[in-house]
Amino acid sequence: MDKILIVRFSSIGDIVLTTPVIRALHNMTRRPEIHFITKKKFAATLQNNPYIDKLYTFDKEITEISSELKTENYTYIIDLHTNLRSKRLRHLLKVKSSSFNKLNIKKWMRVKLKYDRLPNIHIVNRYMKAVEFLGIENDDNGLDYFVSDQDLENTSSIVNKFPNGFHAFVIGGAHFTKQIPTTLLIEIANNSALPVVLVGGPEDQAKGEDIVKGTSKTVLNTCGNFSLNEAAAIIKQSKKVLSSDTGMMHIASAFKKEILSLWGNTIPEFGMYPYFPKTEQTKNHIYQVQGLPCRPCSKIGFDKCPKNHFNCMLQIDTDSIIKQLNS
Repeated sequence: MDKILIVRFSSIGDIVLTTPVIRALHNMTRRPEIHFITKKKFAATLQNNPYIDKLYTFDKEITEISSELKTENYTYIIDLHTNLRSKRLRHLLKVKSSSFNKLNIKKWMRVKLKYDRLPNIHIVNRYMKAVEFLGIENDDNGLDYFVSDQDLENTSSIVNKFPNGFHAFVIGGAHFTKQIPTTLLIEIANNSALPVVLVGGPEDQAKGEDIVKGTSKTVLNTCGNFSLNEAAAIIKQSKKVLSSDTGMMHIASAFKKEILSLWGNTIPEFGMYPYFPKTEQTKNHIYQVQGLPCRPCSKIGFDKCPKNHFNCMLQIDTDSIIKQLNS
């Protein structure tokens, strides 16, 4: 039996976007043994995935587990991170490997020169090219995310509180310029036909409280009260999901939720927009300010708007968002 190591060290969304590759490998006629390596703080994203035979994690450096990896005698390495650390790992294990095109030069041109040479291809399809040599094709069944029965039980009080359903608002993000501003979240929540549950980490708790104080509708702040997979369970049981360009947006895609995504400093053309099966494309609603000369200002994000106006978020048309949320 072949033994394959998939490499993706971070982050939540990027790891979730590798799941079609994991599933495709699992569904091969001669199913290989599938291992995955990632950073320990992101292990929860894959801990319930039934298609992975072994999950390796490390804190800071791959040398923490390199001796153990050497004993596995892998047939192939599928590098879906493609950075210096993953290249060192490939060199260390000395087996046949493949990777994908990160399009870094074309992304740099789009950000710095506003010169668009980006191909119209989602990152999932770029990931899939890394396993083409195995005769694998994309099954177009979307992303996977798995939560446990215990995660669902631990969040049942939220679901029971709103028997007619609720919308989930993802209020955080790794960078400020990716996050939906509090003023917009308050305006949209105040016009939601259903109660709103705010989802985020401990760092988003204060922002969540500001939103609750600023609204006259039923809004519940769960930020910091649940683990990642419990927050994912809340997403799974919601009606619709409002999010910026975050890992939770991709988790919502995996659950085939209708998503209203707001885009600030990043753009969908980078290939990281919500990924659905072909039959579910109508669930994808993207909102952004077109024509801003400063956008995109980064392929990742900043702690504050470089232009000090944050128009890429603040000028988004909330009327169309509210209309779709309540449709």
